[in-house]
Amino acid sequence: MTLVTELMRRPTPEGIPETPAGTRWEPDRRSATGRRARARTRRSALRAPLGALAALLLLLGLPGTAVAAPDAPELPFTERYRVVQHGGIARAANSVITCVAPALPDAVPCPEARAGAAGTNGDYEMFYIDVDDDPNTYNSSRADLRLPPGARVTTARLYWGGNLLAGERKPAADNARVLFAEPGGNYKEILADTVIGHRPTAVDDGFTASADVTDLVRYASPGAYTVAQLNVAMGHSPVGTWGGWTLVVLYEHPDEPLRVLSLWDGWGTVGGNGGDLVADLPSAPPGLAGVPGLTARRGEGDLTFTVDSLRAPAGATGTLGVIGYDGDPGAGDILTVTPDLRPAVALGDATSPADDVMNSTIADLGRHVTAREPAHRNTLGYDSNLLDLGPALGDGANRLSPRFAGRGDRYHLGAVFLQVETENRR
Repeated sequence: MTLVTELMRRPTPEGIPETPAGTRWEPDRRSATGRRARARTRRSALRAPLGALAALLLLLGLPGTAVAAPDAPELPFTERYRVVQHGGIARAANSVITCVAPALPDAVPCPEARAGAAGTNGDYEMFYIDVDDDPNTYNSSRADLRLPPGARVTTARLYWGGNLLAGERKPAADNARVLFAEPGGNYKEILADTVIGHRPTAVDDGFTASADVTDLVRYASPGAYTVAQLNVAMGHSPVGTWGGWTLVVLYEHPDEPLRVLSLWDGWGTVGGNGGDLVADLPSAPPGLAGVPGLTARRGEGDLTFTVDSLRAPAGATGTLGVIGYDGDPGAGDILTVTPDLRPAVALGDATSPADDVMNSTIADLGRHVTAREPAHRNTLGYDSNLLDLGPALGDGANRLSPRFAGRGDRYHLGAVFLQVETENRR
């Protein structure tokens, strides 16, 4: 028996075994919270990557030796990763909670809301999505990751988040942990490797966490990824509850255009009076020399940052990806991009209108993503969308400044990623 075989036979922590992620189980509502294992994570610097040993343990599906991850009520948005290469960005995403019955007399029926009607999470009793057949999990969902044949994964990061306060208040100790299964694989415990954004308020208790999963994704077969045990409250509150995950993958492929690929993350509330926050960011992430000074600014309910040194030619193509929590359909918000010193351009499309971008959808360039289980058009509080940057790049640009602003809606922003054609040399 090989060492790897022997290691893979060992149980995961707290009695949770590695289990196949491809079948279905109906959750026991009374005992669901009792099944959660205690979350554990490595204490690390604000932007520290997983160490080589941690990456190996994740690849083998073994538990990490860790203490509780630190958290903060707000995290300034910083550029976690940037690369210039022939390639692009792909992602898989889904929510883990949905409606089961109306909580208000004027709410549209739950099946209509799931199918895309303009219901909001505060209109319903909410309960977990569970698509596997594992009695040790109480929520799970899956989605396809589609990479072009021959692509090589440069980096992959898993983002997850939810609301801990609805008909119940969930303990924050489990924010740092999810279960993750690659296509055809077994669940592996994933531990947050950076500071968790976590902001309890009188009306909600939202958080976001993330971890590097590059080694797991790089060597996986094509297909659907499954995420389970995401910490989120069920029940009803006027604000509503929400939860979801997104796997963001930067890849290299010789047949694709030369692009700047940039991944940003943080934790901030957009809309309402969020206060003021200004952050001076380092000139370059570790190992990426030559990236110019970057800035992120938080205004009163707005969030703005600048991506510099793009050298995008006139007519360049590009996309902007966003991960948001508790964006409600019909509530109203805007996302603009300012190219260099020219006027700002509003982004939007058929699924994310320019006056309601964060509206509980998972969509690519105006089309709902259906290669996921379940494929609800209205996720009731989770957004993971790709928007076209072409309107902002007609005359080219060296810098782009996205601005997120609430116009009636209040939501939480967790990550932003963009790819832009460039004249930069590698």
